[in-house]
Amino acid sequence: MSDLDQLTQSLARNLKRWRTERNFTLDALAARAGVSRGMIIQIEQARTNPSVGITVKLADALGVSITTLLDHEQGPQVRLVPPERAVRMWSTDAGSSTTLLVGTESRGPFELWTWHLMPGEGSDSDGHPPGTLELLHVRTGELTLVVDGDEHLVAAGCAASFEANAAHGYHNKGAEPVEMTMAVSVPPAHAGTY
Repeated sequence: MSDLDQLTQSLARNLKRWRTERNFTLDALAARAGVSRGMIIQIEQARTNPSVGITVKLADALGVSITTLLDHEQGPQVRLVPPERAVRMWSTDAGSSTTLLVGTESRGPFELWTWHLMPGEGSDSDGHPPGTLELLHVRTGELTLVVDGDEHLVAAGCAASFEANAAHGYHNKGAEPVEMTMAVSVPPAHAGTY
């Protein structure tokens, strides 16, 4: 089974599990996530591999991390994730990529990411649920962080934090690759809230 097939199967199984555990109907999850009911059915039946954006919306709506949606394993207090088990979520032919390193469900989803952005490339995201925080540290290059339409330059060695409930994006407008680490904390979802 290829990595993509394994990812598709994990997502199908875990999306249905968490939707059922949260007592969300297909329609309720669709409305909460802003994703069509048909797309959710296709994902739960492992008939499609959704975009990173759709996966993030579903995770946010369920109040779980992407890690949980892709591979929910209950384990010991210490969880080691070797490089080959990290999940590459996004990549381009030019060499840009994001990799989810590790995540947890303690007091809501909390994720650690590594990013590699080639010159001229970037990634944009819709706002996440209120209370979502992102922290990042740029190791090399200069990141253009866009939050709610405002650009912020984050040079190598600098860090930034922001509330991620507004649209935001990460762009490399420079001449060298940007390497950064990012942590995302999402408040837990409650079945009665929308």
